Amino acid sequence: MTVRKRILTGVRPTGPLHLGHYAGALENWLRLQRQYECFFLIADYQVSDYADDITRVRDAVWEVALDWLAVGLDPEESHFVIESLVPEHAELTTWLSWFLPLGMLQRNPTLKAEMDDFGKKSVPVAFFTYPVMQVANILMPRANLVPVGEDQLPHVELTREVARRFNRQFKEVFPEPEALVGRVPRLLGLDGNAKMSKSRGNTIDLKDSAETVARKVRGMYAGPPRDAGEPGRVEENPLFLYLDAFDPDHAEVASLKESYETAGVGNKVLKDRLTSVLETMLDPVRERRAHYEANMRLVCEALEHGTSHARAVARETMVLVRDALDLDYLAKY
Repeated sequence: MTVRKRILTGVRPTGPLHLGHYAGALENWLRLQRQYECFFLIADYQVSDYADDITRVRDAVWEVALDWLAVGLDPEESHFVIESLVPEHAELTTWLSWFLPLGMLQRNPTLKAEMDDFGKKSVPVAFFTYPVMQVANILMPRANLVPVGEDQLPHVELTREVARRFNRQFKEVFPEPEALVGRVPRLLGLDGNAKMSKSRGNTIDLKDSAETVARKVRGMYAGPPRDAGEPGRVEENPLFLYLDAFDPDHAEVASLKESYETAGVGNKVLKDRLTSVLETMLDPVRERRAHYEANMRLVCEALEHGTSHARAVARETMVLVRDALDLDYLAKY
């Protein structure tokens, strides 16, 4: 029997998922779930920035699971895991923090950017420990591959370095996981901002109604102002990023790009096409989501089954870790 290699990836539960999640992650997960043993993690330990709104975090766990099922992730093939229900994650994080220098975390560009987002607000201690927990998340199932967005590559490289150090200093326990960036590394927000974010209100959520999607597309930033019939530059108009990401008719998109730069195709034409493309893609997603919303026991079973399996794997890993660290105190006497 061939043993499938393992994948660990996941999201922080802060609300329903959006097109950025789909283009940067979910599309890739759908392809990978039948090739690998996949652990899809709902990382609820890692939302300390929502400490004053625990209800939102709890509700978001269900939103994430619903969206996973709605896009077609299969809990019979993969494992949906709630991080905090596998306490071994916290244990491994503690042990790894003994061997991970603070300087390694401070060099992480993603952490620096997120620190800037806090501004003058008080930064919780958990903010500094969550990168260590991300390392523990990946190492816990002894994952071979980590599908990530472009901005998460530093976390995977940190994980590889920690795995090397641990294996060299103690025993060979962890594989060095490889990162895999999706077909669309990053999708701009609807306002043209480099980051698509629920807090900025610049997303199209996977569960949005057809009317909401159409309204949001109409309001999208479409590059510098142009006069009617004036040619534009494709790279300055985010609408083409969305068409490249979601329109299956690549020849038509290429034709639109050529016309845009020579004859000056109007933004309304582009927005109408994008609205139609997104409606074709999202309508079956909404239907599946409605099915699971009406049968929440199925969602609960998916989470229970996946988390139970992940807990069993985590116990196996921690046996190896404790043995490598020689922590079996009571066996000494």
